[in-house]
Amino acid sequence: MIRNPILPGFNPDPSICRVGRDYFIATSTFEWYPGVQIHHSTDLVNWRLVKRPLDRAAQLDMRGAPDSGGIWAPCLSYADGLFWLVYTDVKRLDGNFKDAHNYIVTAPSIEGPWSDPVYVNSSGFDPSLFHDDDGRKWFLNMVWNHISTGVGGSPRHPSFAGILLQEYDPEAKKLVGTVRNIFAGSPHGLVEGPHLLKRDGWYYLTTAEGGTGYDHAVTMARSRDIGGPYELHPDTHVITSKDAPAAVLQRAGHGQIVETPEGAVYHTHLCSRPLPGLRRSPLGRETAIQKCVWGEDGWLRLEKGGPVPEVEVLAPVAVTSKPRRETISHDFDGPELPLDFQWLRTPYPERLLSLSEKPGVLRLFGRESIGSWYEQALVARRQEDFSFRAETELAFAPENFQQAAGLTHYYNRHKFHFLAVTHDARRGRVLTILSCPGDWPNGKLDFLLADPLPLRADGPVGLAAEVAGDALQFWYRDGGDWAKAGPVLDASVISDEGGRGEHGSFTGAFIGMAAFDTSGSGMPADFDYFSYTRREG
Repeated sequence: MIRNPILPGFNPDPSICRVGRDYFIATSTFEWYPGVQIHHSTDLVNWRLVKRPLDRAAQLDMRGAPDSGGIWAPCLSYADGLFWLVYTDVKRLDGNFKDAHNYIVTAPSIEGPWSDPVYVNSSGFDPSLFHDDDGRKWFLNMVWNHISTGVGGSPRHPSFAGILLQEYDPEAKKLVGTVRNIFAGSPHGLVEGPHLLKRDGWYYLTTAEGGTGYDHAVTMARSRDIGGPYELHPDTHVITSKDAPAAVLQRAGHGQIVETPEGAVYHTHLCSRPLPGLRRSPLGRETAIQKCVWGEDGWLRLEKGGPVPEVEVLAPVAVTSKPRRETISHDFDGPELPLDFQWLRTPYPERLLSLSEKPGVLRLFGRESIGSWYEQALVARRQEDFSFRAETELAFAPENFQQAAGLTHYYNRHKFHFLAVTHDARRGRVLTILSCPGDWPNGKLDFLLADPLPLRADGPVGLAAEVAGDALQFWYRDGGDWAKAGPVLDASVISDEGGRGEHGSFTGAFIGMAAFDTSGSGMPADFDYFSYTRREG
């Protein structure tokens, strides 16, 4: 059996591609660097992260990109002996405008080398590339209408002005011919995320609708001509949880069809799992997959009937799901940052971190403040479980209050809790908690320890975070036993829906190590290890 979500934690907008018996899923990474996550499987059950292809300045520079900007909705395909990756780089998402630029990169294998990007257009986001059986290539994206009322995280239908189609010439590396608006969407509105599939002479267009919140849905239409007109699916939506508030997988939408070599049909989609009793999803939008069938009327539907996605789905072959490791620990003894981790925005990580300056530790150089959109020394991994413990040990000798380093439960500049070693003029080295519990747009901090906890003048400090559902407890160890640091905090705010709300936050919770030095002197902080332990609940 397949158990959903197949990619737990922040992995939205799944585009699936099959090459032989190998399946690949590309998902959005937004402001986290390197850009685009690609997972691999041979059975649709067990998945492994294998590549983040946008990993150098020539391909991607997101310094200055806002929270939830950056890489949106990649589309991965294979044709002509190459992998083709299409993606949007969003530079602005507030107000009436979406400054969204679309690019294509290619590679002979998933491992690369991946090319420099080819610029395509900027008319909207969620691009895809369709390789027709006559050899022609077609580029699709939703078109954004700024002359509308879709402003500031509260989308309205007029902003999502349809799906554009135009031919792409790979030799000239540009769009050619007439651009056509081929699909205005259903009455549900907010049409985006287009993908094309050709079957039995029909062009099937799947799109996402309803916004990426609790009204989200996969909508299908078809046409005999790629340019339309497209007729709606008789049920309109193939996958949605919008009318099923008790479903485990909520916010279902935005995915793509894949067929196995034997002809079985599956459809990926994003989803979220809100905390029990709360409309908050700290794990962000995750990736799931559903088994489908083609009906006698030529339309696709879920195998079990209805549009509501299932947690357990029949796999294409009998295979055992490999258990996830209970504890994942990194000692930072190697020359490269483990694949679990990402940082924010910049293509120049050497300014933020080093694994060689002091071998055996991850050294972070204090840069701009936590939450900066430019150069922030924060290295973190996705939260993949509702309950977990994360632990590290820090060597850090701050000289003033502008220098801090520690462990953070982080979503964006408006949603984080930060257990930090810093310096107090009267007490010397101390432990404090900086928290921003969803104060959008101001980002006002709460200082949750009225009196910072005194620490030894030197020596390593152990830091830990235990999350159980909506509760976060920080811990510390200063040469002795573990002790609680501060009160129980609201972990649920570190979620899509916390603060600004579901239509303005598109990533997920991370747990990791951070350092800042707003004096500008780049004070180093050395992290000896980092462990993440899954817990029941």
